[in-house]
Amino acid sequence: MENANNVLVDIQDLKVQFFLHEGTVHALEGVSFQIQQGKTLGVIGESGSGKSVTAQAIMGIIPSPPGKVVDGRVLLNLPENGASVRVVNVTELPPSGSEIRSIRGKEVSMIFQEPMTSFSPVHTLGNQIMEAVRIHYPEVSKREARERAIEMMRRVGIPRPEERIDAYPFQFSGGMRQRAMIAMSLVCNPRLVIADEPTTALDVTIEAQILELLKDLQAEFGMSIMYISHDLTVVGGVADDVVVMYLGLVMEQASTNELFDNPLHPYTEALWRSIPTIDGDLDRLTPIRGALPSPFAVHQGCPFFSRCEKRIPGVCDVSRPPMVEVRPQHWVRCFLYTESK
Repeated sequence: MENANNVLVDIQDLKVQFFLHEGTVHALEGVSFQIQQGKTLGVIGESGSGKSVTAQAIMGIIPSPPGKVVDGRVLLNLPENGASVRVVNVTELPPSGSEIRSIRGKEVSMIFQEPMTSFSPVHTLGNQIMEAVRIHYPEVSKREARERAIEMMRRVGIPRPEERIDAYPFQFSGGMRQRAMIAMSLVCNPRLVIADEPTTALDVTIEAQILELLKDLQAEFGMSIMYISHDLTVVGGVADDVVVMYLGLVMEQASTNELFDNPLHPYTEALWRSIPTIDGDLDRLTPIRGALPSPFAVHQGCPFFSRCEKRIPGVCDVSRPPMVEVRPQHWVRCFLYTESK
């Protein structure tokens, strides 16, 4: 769907299932999209849409058991010296093997939603950031690793980093902990940073500061960002392109401007209507009708059929719609835009 020469991550027909006592959860049902070098891809959708599972698949950290990649590929195109590119299929790597451990943190890193549960409470933030450096660059001395950690803490806006490097996570505010998490994710200069709803637990002022920080750091380091969120307005401010997911499928994909100006899929339209506007009725919100189906449900047709206001009985519930390119680089999974409806 994109320029192949600039593709950093290529996800192809990815299917992930979780095998539980209650049944099988089809978390991803054939997800395909690409992440461009130096660009930001926003991934939006309700809880349970498969956003975080997709991120875990890229990192090779899907909990197994009960999770398993049952089909598809996650290809990382990692530039090496000169013009050569090393292509790595993450789904084929042992999750605890040396190759994937050399990729995590160095080539691909992740900013989690709540850093308080991601940092060790019994180690200083400085030691945890330094550890990331020394794992991937064992030739670096402890003193140099400390200097790198201090410099990265300074770049993400932590005041007095020479002192705060010896502080523990509980001694930081929520916003400063998130800045420290960003520092740890960037200290090895990765090619891709996955931000999994990194501002959900923050107030709007700190959220704006973190989003601006990510954009500034991307301009400085040239990394790609996969920004996961349920908030369209946040994604609209940071992303170059947007993927809309629902129940393990990509429903729509386009550039940010195109998607926001011309949302085509009924699910994307419903997400837009659910956002309160300053000139609208502030006493009543517009929820998406219905509720998410059971995670154990298997859908023969479109998974959004039961909640869709434009559904076509006998069509949408019988077979799964394909992804079609309605406009240049604007893809939609809906029978409203296919010739076979």
